[in-house]
Amino acid sequence: MEIEKKYLVSELPDNLPQYKCRKIEQGYLSSSPVVRVRMDNDEYYLTYKGKGLLAREEYNLPLTKESYEHLIKKADGNIITKKRYEIPDNSGHTIELDIFEGVFSGTILAEVEFDSVEEAESYNPPAWFKEDVTMNKMYHNSNMSMLDVSHINTGNGE
Repeated sequence: MEIEKKYLVSELPDNLPQYKCRKIEQGYLSSSPVVRVRMDNDEYYLTYKGKGLLAREEYNLPLTKESYEHLIKKADGNIITKKRYEIPDNSGHTIELDIFEGVFSGTILAEVEFDSVEEAESYNPPAWFKEDVTMNKMYHNSNMSMLDVSHINTGNGE
């Protein structure tokens, strides 16, 4: 069971480079149910996620690099790329700060996972969190992967 809250952030921590950072690339084979393939540094997974926004089933199955490379070519929509920083907060949780690249460059989301719905609902986020977007489907990566990004200015002169 995955229980997590998502937040937009108002600013990045000054000491960001001191935290562990992972490079993530993922694509979606299906958005209902969510079936995702992910490269997380040098590890590869196929993930199934059930329905839900705050809490939902999640199963991860390991893949080989070759299997991942085969499956990512079959992904629908946008391939999501991001750097994920793991930042401990003062309540014993880890903030996963995602700084998106590629077509979603400029998007920054923070996620915090919990052991229970009650714990999630009573979480007091840090001051640099701007808005709780847990219930906003637009900020779920599976939905972002299906967005029409043809209108986004990439800054490359096109």
